[in-house]
Amino acid sequence: MELKIAQKIKGSPEEVYRALTNPFTIQLWTDEPAIMEEKAGTDFSILSGNITGRNVEFIPNQLIHQVWYFDGLESEVLIKIFPDKAHTRIIVEQTGIPEEAYENILKGWKESYLGPLTDFFEA
Repeated sequence: MELKIAQKIKGSPEEVYRALTNPFTIQLWTDEPAIMEEKAGTDFSILSGNITGRNVEFIPNQLIHQVWYFDGLESEVLIKIFPDKAHTRIIVEQTGIPEEAYENILKGWKESYLGPLTDFFEA
């Protein structure tokens, strides 16, 4: 299965991109240590290892392409970043989601990833 979620965030594309790629900034909005390097081919881990995977491609301030690992499977994730007036719009596209995991993954995006990221910029 696949999902697509859009979220508007107060902040510039540069600030949002940095919040998603810098391990120190990731720790600020997740309140958890993060392993992240803005380099294709590197492994990452955020949210206490609940999200792990491999970085595939970065286009600064525009795109993060990753493969996420879970339950012995891989799922492709694209995080697209666009300017939207005084805000930034993020579009998340994830493919390769097993049907039985779909609702849990959707809830995770909303409650553990995009929600805290949005709150971080509104604080």
